[in-house]
Amino acid sequence: MLVLTRKKGESLIIGEGVEITIVEISEGKVRLAIDAPREVQIIRSEVKKGIEDENKSASSAAAIDQLKKLKKTSKK
Repeated sequence: MLVLTRKKGESLIIGEGVEITIVEISEGKVRLAIDAPREVQIIRSEVKKGIEDENKSASSAAAIDQLKKLKKTSKK
């Protein structure tokens, strides 16, 4: 992991065409402006983790439902 120090108004470039600028620093929070091509997906890590957890939960529930259906059909 690369750790950088930036001040308000300063920015950094990631790869081709992604620029992150420090917009505001206050009360322990940092506001960022991200300039990137439309095809670059930008998602907060906690949102991504929530989506992944929900997908795991849904797939587990679907697997349980499938097992229940198999159990019912095997009894016949």
